[in-house]
Amino acid sequence: MKSKSNIRVGDVQVGCPVLLAPMSGVSDLPFRRLAHRLGAPFVVSEMVASAEFVRGRADVQLRALGRDISPFVIQLVGHDPYWMAEAAQMSADLGADVIDINMGCPAREVTGKQSGSALMRELPLATEIVRSIVDAVSVPVTLKMRLGWDRNSKNAAELAMIAEQCGIQMLTVHGRTRCDFFKGMADWSAIRPVSDAVSIPVIVNGDIASFADVAEALALSGADGVMVGRGAYGAPWLPGRLSQQWMTGIDPGRPALAEVRSIALEHIQAMLSHYGVFLGLRKARKHIGWYLEHGLLPIDETKAWRRRLCTSEQPKEVLSGLSEFFSICRDRAEAKV
Repeated sequence: MKSKSNIRVGDVQVGCPVLLAPMSGVSDLPFRRLAHRLGAPFVVSEMVASAEFVRGRADVQLRALGRDISPFVIQLVGHDPYWMAEAAQMSADLGADVIDINMGCPAREVTGKQSGSALMRELPLATEIVRSIVDAVSVPVTLKMRLGWDRNSKNAAELAMIAEQCGIQMLTVHGRTRCDFFKGMADWSAIRPVSDAVSIPVIVNGDIASFADVAEALALSGADGVMVGRGAYGAPWLPGRLSQQWMTGIDPGRPALAEVRSIALEHIQAMLSHYGVFLGLRKARKHIGWYLEHGLLPIDETKAWRRRLCTSEQPKEVLSGLSEFFSICRDRAEAKV
C-alpha cells in the first residue's frame, strides 16, 4: 500500500512529497535556495547537459551547484549512456544526494538531440542510459518522464516498469505527451497506469497550482506525491505553502504584499550575486515580471512597471523600483480596507 506522506527515495527521506520541478531557466540555484527556505522539502536542479558538464563548460557546471540544499538533487539530460554515467559520477562526487534523469523535456533543441522526452521513442536506449547511471553511482537515481511521445504512443507505464527493474527509486510523470508540449490541461488520470504498474513512489506533475489541484491529482493518478512546476513562477513559496497545508490541514495563505516584496528583493539580489550584474539582470527579468503580477494593479500600470524594471541596466534602480512598486500596492490595498 503506497503511503501518501513522508516517502523515501533510497535512503533519502523526502518528507512531505510536494516537490519543486526542474525548470530550465527558472529553478537555478537562487530560486531553489529561496523555495527551500520557504518550505519546499525537495527541489531539483535545472537540467544539466551531461557531456558538456563533464567537459567543464562553465555555464553548465553552474547549474549543478547547490550542495548547501538538502537533499541535493541534480537532474541530468543527454542521450549517450557513457556521458550520462560520467556526469552521474561527477554529480555524486559534488555531493548530490539524488540524481534525476530527464526523459520528459519536450523542447525541440533537446528532443532534436535524441534527449529528454525523445528517449520515450527509444526504450532500448532509455534502458541502457538508466542502467549506466544506476551502475555508476551509489546514490539513489530517479526518473522524470511524460505520458509518451504522442497520444498514440503512451508508453509511460512500460518505461516505468523497465526503470524500476533497473533500479530507479522514484518516478515523476508529467500528465501530457511530448507532442502536447504545455497545451490543454494535464491528464492526471492517465498517470494511474504508472502508479498501478510499479511499487516505487510515483509523483504526479503538471498544472499543480493549488491544494485543490493536489487533492484531485492524487485521487486521479494514484500517485504518492506532487511536483509543482509553472505554478511556482513568481511564487517560490507555493511548494512550501502546499506542503504545510498537506501536513497540517491549514492553508497558511499567500504571503502578504510586504512579504512578497521582501522575497522578490531577496531573489533578485541573489541572482545578481550568483551571475554578476550584467547576466543577473537579464536572467532576473522574467522573475520580475512574474512578481509584479502579485501586485494586482491594473494591467496597464503593471505593464508600465514591467517596461521600466525589465529594461533598466542599473541594479539599484531595479531593486528600488521593485520596493516602490510593492509599497504602492500595499498602500492601495490598505486604502480599500
